[in-house]
Amino acid sequence: MSKPLRMGDAPLPSCGIAVMAKASIPGRTKTRLVPPLTFEEAAAFNTAFLQDVAANILTAASRMNISGYMAFGPPESAAFFKAILPPDIRLVESWLPNFGDCLLNAITRLFALGHEAAVVLNADSPTLPTSLLVETASILARPGDRAVIGPSTDGGYYLLGLKATHRRLFADIDWSTERVARQTMERAREIGLPLHILPAWYDVDELEALRLLQAELCEGRSFAADLQSHQAPRTAELMRALLAGTDLAARLAIAPARSVEKVGG
Repeated sequence: MSKPLRMGDAPLPSCGIAVMAKASIPGRTKTRLVPPLTFEEAAAFNTAFLQDVAANILTAASRMNISGYMAFGPPESAAFFKAILPPDIRLVESWLPNFGDCLLNAITRLFALGHEAAVVLNADSPTLPTSLLVETASILARPGDRAVIGPSTDGGYYLLGLKATHRRLFADIDWSTERVARQTMERAREIGLPLHILPAWYDVDELEALRLLQAELCEGRSFAADLQSHQAPRTAELMRALLAGTDLAARLAIAPARSVEKVGG
């Protein structure tokens, strides 16, 4: 058994990271990407995203005391996740009518499992830099109550990390709007909770974001010059296959000659 990662003479506190995950079902998954994708393609991207986000968490876990989870739904879909994910990613069901309740439930479950910090992470950012997950766990390992938020470029957030269950952070939030991150930061100020803000990243949930993803994975264009994107190999493989074998380049309104290049790094 490997020795626990340490900070000075003490083991690093345990950080659980739960991806808010939905099983890949054509017509019910990533429907905001249809069009330009078909329902089947959108579901395939969902699966690739889940696999790459899981791999990203496990990479971060090699550097910090991190455990990975899928906070999944629908309830009958556990077999789907077990089939596509490595065994080191555990499953916790979190399927409630209100998205804020799903997030709070996932946070609560992670604390109940014994973690000293709990993080909810979206499944829409397969290229999110691993360094941001490591930074999150590092900030939450510091003494004293605090939170970490990763704002999305669309006004939501891709990550929220806590050291205690603060229900106020999930109350009176206009979910699925551009006000989510701002309102969450306001709630943190209301309760006097110190908040560390990570660099913004993008969610892949509409046409322009798909173009950004293609540029990152197939053209080597960095979304943020000072951050190294996760390579997201499953998503990259799917993107290249669809660009080569379908009219996806036309649907994305990009030049085919540019789209099929494979860029390493």
